[in-house]
Amino acid sequence: MQSITLIILLLTCIISFTAFSNQRIIDDLIFYPPAITNRNQWYRFITNGFIHADLGHLAFNMFSLYMFGEFVEKYFVFMFSGQGKIMYLLMYLSALLICLLPTYFKNRNNYQYRSLGASGAVSAVVFAGIFLEPTIKIGLLFVPPVIPGFVFGPLYLALSAYMSKRGGDNINHSAHFWGAVWGVVFVIIASKFLSGFDALGNFIDAVSGYFR
Repeated sequence: MQSITLIILLLTCIISFTAFSNQRIIDDLIFYPPAITNRNQWYRFITNGFIHADLGHLAFNMFSLYMFGEFVEKYFVFMFSGQGKIMYLLMYLSALLICLLPTYFKNRNNYQYRSLGASGAVSAVVFAGIFLEPTIKIGLLFVPPVIPGFVFGPLYLALSAYMSKRGGDNINHSAHFWGAVWGVVFVIIASKFLSGFDALGNFIDAVSGYFR
């Protein structure tokens, strides 16, 4: 079966590149709360994740997805066997919805608010990877990978929460925060009920073993 990560990556790039020169596509797919509230266009929770503001926005998200996605996808196959790729796709798509629910309830009648990009779903993939392999080394942009994932994770969440509260930079940090949280929650719940793999126990053992 083909790589779900690469399929998502290619599809997102194709749609995003097409939308760069076609405002109609952006208007039809972007996350626009009043359109959901008044016209029941719930699909916007999902479709907004396949368009991006510019090339830099797209490149950063797709690079992050590529770096973590293949690893997480293979880990899901290990945990869920034949259903692994389906579970991985379910996590990604559900993250697009979950990460925007707080934003929606806050802006459901805000006619000035719009949001786009796969950042929330990518955050879910990254944090699923961190939770499954908590001692993995992570860097930031041009900083080499030196911070273990279980340290990077809380720092990222704290920064996202702070930036979301401060606002003013046209970035939906709330989606980053809740997408990351959902990645961890999804792995815990799915592994508990649909797999014999103890993801939470694995995380605890890996972190405790790091200090031995």
